[in-house]
Amino acid sequence: MKKQLSLFVWAVAMFGMTPVFGATNSGLRGASSADLTSGPAVRTRENVNYQKYQTRTTTRTYKQSDAGDLYYAQPSKRSDLYKQYDAASSSSAKATKNTVRTTRSEKVITKLNRKYYLAHPFFQPLGGNFGSITDLSYNQNSFDFELSDYFVEPGGEWKSNTFSIKEDFSYGITDTVALVAMAKFDMAEYKFDFDETDADSKMDDNSLSVFGIGGQWRMVDNTDWIAMASAHYQHQKDFSNNLVLELKAGYKVARSTIYGLARGWYLNLDENSYGAIVEESNGGAFYIAYDTDVKDMFYIEGGLGVFSVLNQDWTLNVEGVFGHYGWHNQASVKAALGWQPNDWFALNLYAKSSIYDSADGKNLKTYLYDPSVNTGLEYSGDAKIDNVSEMSLGVQAIFHF
Repeated sequence: MKKQLSLFVWAVAMFGMTPVFGATNSGLRGASSADLTSGPAVRTRENVNYQKYQTRTTTRTYKQSDAGDLYYAQPSKRSDLYKQYDAASSSSAKATKNTVRTTRSEKVITKLNRKYYLAHPFFQPLGGNFGSITDLSYNQNSFDFELSDYFVEPGGEWKSNTFSIKEDFSYGITDTVALVAMAKFDMAEYKFDFDETDADSKMDDNSLSVFGIGGQWRMVDNTDWIAMASAHYQHQKDFSNNLVLELKAGYKVARSTIYGLARGWYLNLDENSYGAIVEESNGGAFYIAYDTDVKDMFYIEGGLGVFSVLNQDWTLNVEGVFGHYGWHNQASVKAALGWQPNDWFALNLYAKSSIYDSADGKNLKTYLYDPSVNTGLEYSGDAKIDNVSEMSLGVQAIFHF
């Protein structure tokens, strides 16, 4: 009786590990940094995360009890696979002796299916490919202020609410060098909510707020380390022209990349002061200045983060940043959950919030503009600010094609 054996086939999935400049000080003519997203390298045993194949030859013994658990591949010659025919020991030519073969040599192909994770903080398109990150976000910036005795009002709250659409589009010149262009459109409302009156000051501003161009260089990507450098020019509407430099370096551990980052901005301001301002419909204005008599300045950031592959389709990124932004220092935390069902598309949900701000307790100069007098902005005393807060919620649609 012939016994049928099955061929056991298995696939081993190995995962790779695959910027986003964070905005801060959001508000009209406020000290805010624009976002240029850069991005992946991957957790991989190779420089680039393509599908690789390994072959090896092995000998296996199959038991009849295993037959139900084995995947079956139809052999080309069943008699060669299962039976070995030996010459009969008998002198009769009609007699044969059949021996059941339970061992055989075979070539096994192991397929290493690796992903190029698009939500990775070191992401950038591979050579000859394009990358697109479309970012939809809600951003809020607020602080309480207490006015000096010069004012009738004791104080109130400043708040900016902004819905933003940001596009980062990149092209890979090589696997390690890419060009990046970006633009950001804001739909913003700015408001001073005074404590003892209903006549609050507010204004809307819908405009292309930021655009820029730059380049990225993933200079290291090996078994253990990954590193990237980038430089961008940005123009920020009604505020400044910026030069932005960024360095990132990460160490790969199992399915995670632990990384550090450093960013620097040089800002050439359009005016000699900046702050929170609302212009009234009658032409008047109330202005809390963050800084005055300044034409250019530097921002710097440093931080640590970790990117982890949870399973084949899901990723998690947590990042903490501390920065100096001209008139104040701030610490923030960001978390992002990514879903990538295939090699060319990913969704990334993120939330970011400040957890410390040195602006709390600062005294800032306030100015008023009266169109009936038309003497320009006039100093009107100091405002003490407190409870400074910034937060962002957003979703990113990421493509690689």
